[in-house]
Amino acid sequence: MPEAGGVPLRGIGRRRLDAFRAAEVARYVAARPRSQALAAGARGYYAGVPLHWMLDWPLPFPLVVADAVGATLTDVDGHRLADFCLGDTGSMFGHSPEPVVRALREQAAHGLAYMLPTPTALDVGRLLCERFGLPNWQVATTASDANRFALRLARAVTGRPKILVMNGCYHGAVDETYVRLKDGRPAHGPGLIGQFQDLTAATEVVEFNDPHALERALASREVACVIAEPVLTNCCMVLPEPGYHAALRAATRASGTLLLIDETHTISTGPGGYTRTHRLEPDIFVVGKPIAGGVPASVWGFTDEVARGWDRVRRETPPGHSGLGTTLSANALAMAAMRATLTEVMTEEAYARMDALAERLRAGLGAEVERRALPWHVVRVGARVEFVCAPGPLRNGSEAMAAHAPELEQAIHLGLLNRGCVIAPFHNMMLVCPATTPGQIDQLVGAFGEVLAALAG
Repeated sequence: MPEAGGVPLRGIGRRRLDAFRAAEVARYVAARPRSQALAAGARGYYAGVPLHWMLDWPLPFPLVVADAVGATLTDVDGHRLADFCLGDTGSMFGHSPEPVVRALREQAAHGLAYMLPTPTALDVGRLLCERFGLPNWQVATTASDANRFALRLARAVTGRPKILVMNGCYHGAVDETYVRLKDGRPAHGPGLIGQFQDLTAATEVVEFNDPHALERALASREVACVIAEPVLTNCCMVLPEPGYHAALRAATRASGTLLLIDETHTISTGPGGYTRTHRLEPDIFVVGKPIAGGVPASVWGFTDEVARGWDRVRRETPPGHSGLGTTLSANALAMAAMRATLTEVMTEEAYARMDALAERLRAGLGAEVERRALPWHVVRVGARVEFVCAPGPLRNGSEAMAAHAPELEQAIHLGLLNRGCVIAPFHNMMLVCPATTPGQIDQLVGAFGEVLAALAG
């Protein structure tokens, strides 16, 4: 495979890549004078954007959005784009679903936040039990918050100091999950800013799909909780091998360790997430991002046994702030949006449509890869599809992180956007929502084919 300077190009020639990138940059700049002017004139924000992640898109300057409806974005220069990023899962059911818009409008007339329950909020508790199977629930503002609170509770309930994560995992902005394996030893994740404590002192890390390493790490009985995605998603998608989740559950039970399943991305699998589809049995369950239709909200549920442990901790703890909540958690506006999402948006019918369209996308992208005999593969979990610029399937986080080809991927992203298709900027993830059309699927497959033709010949 042609490579240069140790940079993986995965079957693509350096000259072709450089020429393609230069042409796509020029095309993007010429087509978006309004976005460029707004970005250049931005004041008040660090680097000109309200969230620094917005700088991570592989673009010459930020794309400024004027409108988003269903599965379509329109930028300030008037370009209509088929959106397969969908807010990196935050709008997994499409932009502004009508039931959510209606619920927000109705609730807004009666107050937005007052740190007290509403009839709607109380109804959501019942819906969460029915949807996800666990009997006890709490609401947070983001999945990062929900994971953080759940891990604190796990330590309190078990009296153990450590957690365990999978190498390459993603659980939001939770400090202790930013631990990776480097040369076989735990180390802080690359890019972690301002961390002054040694996270490896309280976090064990093992490879996904390695139950023997898991058992060894749990043998000390110091681990309060294993926090795991059912599928690794943010480091090139890695599917669980047959029997892995059964082994994970058996090992945690044998060692008295709680198991937290974080479904913030794998909720794409079905109405009850990967957990319900594959009959997993977590002690704690977390889902955020799309649970309120794009309004910031997350939920975390847990078993009665964990609840009894919390009861005991509360009896033994003096009054004071628990560290398990924030003032705007479970605000009335978010709860209204969540009920609308659970009852009218996040339906069996919606998932069936998303699943069929995602399979059409997976097959189309795979055919384009095969046509050019590239050493790549395409993988899918429900409505979530990803092309990986390396052979597959991948087995663990180390393989997934090695599979990234950042320079090549960035060129592909820009090429797709210039052809009217938006995918997630941080990896090669694409989502299909209920509003996605077969025509948009075919548009993305065609754009992908054009990009590969330009890059690979």
